[in-house]
Amino acid sequence: MNNRHYNIYFHTHTVSGIVISVVLFVIFFAGSFSFFRDEIINWERNESAAITREIQLNYDKALKHLDQKYVLHGRNITISKPSTEERVGVYMEGTKDTLAPAKQKEGQFFYLNPKNFKSFTYEESYSLGELLYRLHFLAQIPYPYGYYLAGFTALFFLFAIVTGVLLHWNKIVSNFYMFRPKEKLKTLWTDAHTALGMIGLPFQFVYAVTGAFFMIKLVIVAPAVMALYNGDENKLYKELEYTDPDYKFENKKLANPFNIDELVAKTKKNWSDFEITRVFIQNYGDANMHVLVEGELLSHKKFTGIGKIVYRIADGKIIAKKDPISQTSYLDVVKNVLYRIHFGDYGGYALKIVSFLLGIITCFVIISGVMIWLVARQKNNMPEKKRRFNAAVVRIYLAICLSMYPITALAFIGSKIFYPLSQSNLFVLYFGGWLILTVFFILKKNDSFTNKFCLISGSILGFLIPITNGIVSGNWFWTSFMQNRIQIFFIDVFWIFLASISLYVAYHLKPKKAVAS
Repeated sequence: MNNRHYNIYFHTHTVSGIVISVVLFVIFFAGSFSFFRDEIINWERNESAAITREIQLNYDKALKHLDQKYVLHGRNITISKPSTEERVGVYMEGTKDTLAPAKQKEGQFFYLNPKNFKSFTYEESYSLGELLYRLHFLAQIPYPYGYYLAGFTALFFLFAIVTGVLLHWNKIVSNFYMFRPKEKLKTLWTDAHTALGMIGLPFQFVYAVTGAFFMIKLVIVAPAVMALYNGDENKLYKELEYTDPDYKFENKKLANPFNIDELVAKTKKNWSDFEITRVFIQNYGDANMHVLVEGELLSHKKFTGIGKIVYRIADGKIIAKKDPISQTSYLDVVKNVLYRIHFGDYGGYALKIVSFLLGIITCFVIISGVMIWLVARQKNNMPEKKRRFNAAVVRIYLAICLSMYPITALAFIGSKIFYPLSQSNLFVLYFGGWLILTVFFILKKNDSFTNKFCLISGSILGFLIPITNGIVSGNWFWTSFMQNRIQIFFIDVFWIFLASISLYVAYHLKPKKAVAS
């Protein structure tokens, strides 16, 4: 590689990496914990749901209960289960009956407990698992700015990955096996950055591509909507099969009784290893009532196998049917594969754990890249003012990034002791505590102290998490295991292992010569 190309790749890699480093660290750190989002939610609520995405619900009893509370006639109702937890999501559109009271024309979204049919608003259902999941795409920043920031960060990360590979291409094998911890500081950080970067390369590439696609696809798609669909985005969504067929409301009461549970059971019998994940009811109680029952095959049987049947309730006829085995389209594959490889929901706990470790490794790659940048700019021939500025920038970076570990552990303890914490109180605990720690480390002006304090305090709090759970709920991890409450058991044991590793690392860190600040 000639010097000109090397310098282009080097500066592109450095600039793109430094600009996005803090945001990227937040995304990957929160994203790593998001692999266990469902487990965290169930641990927090002291529940242990069946490890399945299938809706566990008596539909007819639930709808009868909701009809008494909301009056369902003329509404479109969607019942879905987006994650592995007890509660199901219910979205009800306003009734199409023009003579109905104004209140019935209002839409409703809530979560429903399938056992006692108690409903919870989104704010009432908010949890630490949801906070960490949404933090990994910066959803706490007002829409759409947070989404776009996360998306363009992923895009810049893709540039950093590609240019990093091009930089090391000629020595990609030899550098991978090279690690010299006893050499000078820059060499140590460079070796760690290169070796760990190569280990996590496929993982990082996948998440850069899928993350950018999910967050900024609207920006990418917008020109196509204007050019190909004359600005009609509904037509695009219809062709992409994001919308369901719309059946006219006739405003006539349905004459014959209906049983949604029978339709769900009938659909499930069509294919073995088929899980029902969504039920969409159109024109509830109307003569033109239709029910769409949708699901998917288990991933070990077919990675992308989405099936659905549409029933006309008046005569019980099947209006439309999609076979998940023989009718999987290219469109289904594209939409589903990107989703599944991003969320890692197809390989059980083994894949989640590996993905978590690769996410944490990526966090270390980000930090080591920042440290390489700093050490390279602390040369004696550089003006003192610039050296102090560079050191201050890195100090702020480290304070923001490293303090995420102890504050996340503290949030686990707080969310268990004070359950249920409201969304606002959870924000105060997490983001308020994070801000206090960040400011403290910035004022302390000691990167070594920041690193060690975060590791040790995070470890101590991590060990306290299963103890807190045992005291508050009585679910000590051994009793959870004996009772087969796997999700609760997993979170407790997960924190024991994580705290042990970080404590081991903290006590084996050798302080290096401090950088001028």
